[in-house]
Amino acid sequence: MSAPSGRPTTTDPSFRIAVVGDTLLDVDVSGTSERLSPDAPVPVVDVRTDDRRAGGAGLVATMLARDGHDVVLVTVLGDDARATEIRDLLPDVTIVAGPSGAPTPAKTRVRVADHALVRIDENCGTPPVPAVGDDMTAVLDGVDAIVVADYGRGVAAAPAMRSALARAAERIPLVWDPHPKGAAPVPGTTVATPNAAEARRFVGDVVDVVDGVPFATAAAERLVETWGVGAVAVTLGDRGALVASATDGNRFVRAPSVTAGDPCGAGDRLAAGVAVALAAGSDVAGAVADGVAAASEYLAAGGVTGLFADDGPAPVAVPGIDRDAMRVVHEVRSAGGTVVATGGCFDLLHAGHARTLSAARALGDCLVVCLNSDDSVRALKGPDRPVIGQEDRVELLLALDCVDAVVVFDEQTPDEALRRFRPDVWAKGGDYKASELPEARTLAEWGGRVVTVPFHPGRSTTRLAAALAAVG
Repeated sequence: MSAPSGRPTTTDPSFRIAVVGDTLLDVDVSGTSERLSPDAPVPVVDVRTDDRRAGGAGLVATMLARDGHDVVLVTVLGDDARATEIRDLLPDVTIVAGPSGAPTPAKTRVRVADHALVRIDENCGTPPVPAVGDDMTAVLDGVDAIVVADYGRGVAAAPAMRSALARAAERIPLVWDPHPKGAAPVPGTTVATPNAAEARRFVGDVVDVVDGVPFATAAAERLVETWGVGAVAVTLGDRGALVASATDGNRFVRAPSVTAGDPCGAGDRLAAGVAVALAAGSDVAGAVADGVAAASEYLAAGGVTGLFADDGPAPVAVPGIDRDAMRVVHEVRSAGGTVVATGGCFDLLHAGHARTLSAARALGDCLVVCLNSDDSVRALKGPDRPVIGQEDRVELLLALDCVDAVVVFDEQTPDEALRRFRPDVWAKGGDYKASELPEARTLAEWGGRVVTVPFHPGRSTTRLAAALAAVG
């Protein structure tokens, strides 16, 4: 089972994994924009952060290394300052690199709050296919699995590398994350993982199905035959993935419902998760399910921002506060928005709950639900409650568009959780005065407001539970 960040727990096995592919420098510039330039009608960005990381195959290697695996990155690098910076950004990865013969590419994304403003690409044209040395292919003999992260710059197209990869695919799992400008996966690849847009470019007009799962099914079947690979998993964003295999047919893998923002790196996270699952002995369909879950957890934890969150000052940990909630609160506050919170058991979610939650969300720019844990519900309601466990209650709440994050707490009141993220508004449905709510004193500590929202009589979890008991 994976941790909420998409990283394995301490009980998961560690493998030696090779990541083969093109490496670049990724830069994320974030700031605020409150005015236009006097020189032209363009926004002026006041920079707050400038985050740099290894991108492409380097990001996949980073993910696997942070998962606790022994990772070797097989790539090519230029002879310049950016290549040196990439090496410095990968202290926990063994790098076996040949010369690229080209300047190191860099991609800079400029973001304001949670919105991308522009991306600046440097040296990102297609260079000649690089030479591959024996040292680069030899390391493939001593690994448990291989991930090919093809970003279309030639490492996966080099003949010597392709021969080595084809030989390796005969004995160990090989996961190929393809690129429309890159090389086709080598025959014998265990599973290739294009997204829907990439699959569309690979099959062209041969597949005339319009969209969605029908297209993914037809495209995956076609690519299995064209490429001569064991399976193709066409990823469909927050819907999941369609896996086609020549031996096991087709299977749709549904993605968990999560609150997701920046999708950067989700495909890399999926490919890495598939490779680890295959190394552990999973079949392809099960491995893709693990990869989809890992990608969903990665997005829920903040994506690439959450992945590197541990590089900064560690947040003060308190029970019940998860990274997704803190990310949502931080992003809303950074954009000058209002954070709203509400709380309750939400056992047997009903229309009254939905109306109350929707009304609470309308009070601000995000809604964090403080949810009583199973132990807390038992202490409040008795040994027969809750009817639905906390994990399912979290999933049901997050499936509502009006809920941005959920925090589970064990106490009888959410006061300690509230003190951690300090919402601007505490909303509660009921027929009582805001000043009578027990959370009012807690919110007053930082100047927060308590608001009641419309109460809908006749909707009761207790009454619903009794009705269900009556019919068995």
